[in-house]
Amino acid sequence: MYAVRLYEFGPAENLRYEQIASPVPGEGQVRIDVQASGIHFIETTLRAGRGVGPHAAPVLPIVLGGEVAGVVSALGPDVDESWLGRRVVSTLKSYGGYAEQVVTAIGALHDLPDHMTADTAVAMITTGSTALGILDSADAKPGDVALVTSAAGGIGALLIQALHHQGVIVVGVAGGPEKVLQATLLGADIAVDYRDQQWPDAVRDALGGRELSIVFDGVGGSAGRQAFDLLGLGGRFLLHGWSSGAATRITTDDIIEHASTVTWAIGPQMLRRAGTMHELQARAIRAAADGALQPLVTRYPLNRAGDAHADLENRRAAGKIVLIP
Repeated sequence: MYAVRLYEFGPAENLRYEQIASPVPGEGQVRIDVQASGIHFIETTLRAGRGVGPHAAPVLPIVLGGEVAGVVSALGPDVDESWLGRRVVSTLKSYGGYAEQVVTAIGALHDLPDHMTADTAVAMITTGSTALGILDSADAKPGDVALVTSAAGGIGALLIQALHHQGVIVVGVAGGPEKVLQATLLGADIAVDYRDQQWPDAVRDALGGRELSIVFDGVGGSAGRQAFDLLGLGGRFLLHGWSSGAATRITTDDIIEHASTVTWAIGPQMLRRAGTMHELQARAIRAAADGALQPLVTRYPLNRAGDAHADLENRRAAGKIVLIP
């Protein structure tokens, strides 16, 4: 089979498309013929050799990727034969997703609804479940005014849709006119380009005296700080990433001055309602199957994984980035 392997930390072009041995499922495992595999921004950081939070830089060589969808093609020695041939989506315990075949534990599998494509399933199992977990923490209600940074990103696109359906007034912040238009099409009532240095003034003007009650910040850096400064008294600020390279700087004095609540919305916070990650993943998949949420997806062939990484780092791609073998 073919896979994308990393032998040396560094730039995106270090990802090599090459032929390697097919994996063999062990006890409690199945092999999946991959139809789509997901890329996360954190994987660009790991590829460069830097750890992020609880994720240490991986041991090389490695095939990155932590989520796949496809068809079960082989079973471990103790696995029920009913799994054979089923369309499934799964997270992986220890990477391996940038490949034509993977093995994973049966406890991590979710059946794909008949009408759901593999790339949609991959976009929902982690990115979708993360968006739902963040929304649970936000507890948004009709009439709230919410700002979403990285509005045309994988999580941002889902947040905008969900908030719009909940009757929230949504402000989308994105980079470049195409992504601003995409945020509007997704349901943002107001959409602005953060590349314009005066974007906070544009938001204030568009709100016409209303104040932000919630900010969803996945960008950090100066954009995250500008978003925090737009927050009204008593507002909620939910952090879920720092694609800019640095988390938003907020002091206790800032929190007191704004009378705000600041929450790191990833991790245990996500499971307030769902109970377990597997249950949250199932809920995200159902949301897409029912048409409540539709992920924004950009697809690349597996052999262009390096291009996908470069475009993600340079913010040239929208939505969830998915590799197609």
